[in-house]
Amino acid sequence: MPWKKSHLVAAVCIATCTSILTLSYLQRRKLSSMSMSEIKLCRGIPTNNTITPLRDNKTFIIAPYFDNRKNKMTRVIAIIHHKDIKELYCWFCHPSSGEIYISKAEIDVHPDRFDFPYGATDLHCPEPKDWEPHYVSIHWSPNGNIDHLPLFEIKNREPEGFPVEFTVCISTMFGEYNNVLQFVQSMEMYRILGVGRVVIYKNSCSTLMEKVLGFYIAEGVVEIIPWPIDSYLKVSSYWHHSMDPKDIGYYGQITALNDCIYRNMYKSKYVLLNDMDEIILSEKYPDWKTMMQDLQSQHPEAAVFLFENHIFPKTVFTPTHMFNISWNAVPGVNILQHVLREPDRKYIVNPQKMIVDPKKVVQTSVHSVLQAYGASIHVPMDVALVYHCRTPLQKNLSRRLLIKDTTLWRYNMSLIGNVSKVLNQIV
Repeated sequence: MPWKKSHLVAAVCIATCTSILTLSYLQRRKLSSMSMSEIKLCRGIPTNNTITPLRDNKTFIIAPYFDNRKNKMTRVIAIIHHKDIKELYCWFCHPSSGEIYISKAEIDVHPDRFDFPYGATDLHCPEPKDWEPHYVSIHWSPNGNIDHLPLFEIKNREPEGFPVEFTVCISTMFGEYNNVLQFVQSMEMYRILGVGRVVIYKNSCSTLMEKVLGFYIAEGVVEIIPWPIDSYLKVSSYWHHSMDPKDIGYYGQITALNDCIYRNMYKSKYVLLNDMDEIILSEKYPDWKTMMQDLQSQHPEAAVFLFENHIFPKTVFTPTHMFNISWNAVPGVNILQHVLREPDRKYIVNPQKMIVDPKKVVQTSVHSVLQAYGASIHVPMDVALVYHCRTPLQKNLSRRLLIKDTTLWRYNMSLIGNVSKVLNQIV
C-alpha cells in the first residue's frame, strides 16, 4: 500500500506540473499553475438563458453555433453596442481535459442596424485545430479568471436530420399580445400548409394567450424562446431610431431571426421568417411542400425565396355569414372577414418575407438575407404572396379601389373546423 500511495502522489504532482492552458490569440501557451480540479471539467458559470449580459453590460450573448461551411469556427449570435465594443475574446474549453484555447473574435455587426446604438452581431471565433470544443466563454480580455465567465454550450456541433419540413420563426411577441383569434387562425393555416414547428420569441402576452401557447406546446407544434430583452435594454417597437430613439429596434427582432435560423439549421429543411399576422398563400399550389418542390426544382442553387407582402386591411370587412361561424367571444381579428387587399402604391416597392434554406443562410435581415451561399429568388405574386392582415397603409383608399382576393377561402372548411376545435378546448 505505501508503494502504491507514493506512486499516486508522484503521478498527481507530474500531472499538475504539466497541465496546459491555452492563452494566445490563435496559439496555445503552457501554464503550470492549474490544479487537478480545474482540469477535470470546464469551469465557468453554465448558462441556458436566451440573453446573457456580460459584465460590461454592452455585450449580450444569445448563443454560440458551430459553423464549418466555409472556415471551421464557432459563430456566436450576440447584441453589442456598435461604438463601444471593439475587442472580444473566445475562451474555448476542452470538455474532458479542461484545456483552454483563447482566440480573438472577429466582430461583425450586421449592417441593418437602422441607426440604433445596439444591433445584431456575429462573433467569429476561430477554433483550435486539434480538438473540437463543446463549450465557450466570451470575455473582453485574453487574460482573466474563467471561473467568473458565463459558459455556453456550442450548438450544432453534431447536426441532426430533418425532423420537420417547415419551421416558422416568429419574432417577437411583445406588448402583452392578445390577438388570440388571428393567432389561432394563423397557426391552423400554417398546419394546413405543412408547418411542423413554430418558434416564437416571446417577450410578453396576455393570460389568455399564455393558455393558447400552452395548448400548442402540448401539441408539439410551438417552441417558446424566452426573450426578456427589455430587462437589459431600452427597446423600441419601431424599426428606425429616428421614430423612437431607444437602444435597439423592434424588440431585437433581427437578432431573434438570426438565432432562429441557426437554431433550426439542422432541425428543419426550410425556415419561414414572418410575423404573426402574415401567411404565405399560393393560388397555384395547395400547400408549401408542393410549392417548394416546384420552386426548388426550378432554382436548385437558390438559398432564399422572396414573397411580396400585400396588405389586407383589418378595417375593411367582407361578411362571413355564409360560413355559419361565431367567434365573437374571442379577442382578435377574424381573417376570414378580410379578403380585400390594397393595390400596389406607385413608386413604392412592396416589402418581402422569406422561405429560406437555413443551411445556406449566413446573415438575415427582416425583408432580405444579407449573406448566403446561394441566390435569392423573387417569387411572382401570381404564384404566391404574403397575406398580411393589419391596419391599412392606404387609409384613405375607398373600398371600390381594393382588390378582392379570396385565396384564403379555399381553405375555409378545414380552417373553420380546426379553429373551432382549438377554441372549444381553450376559451
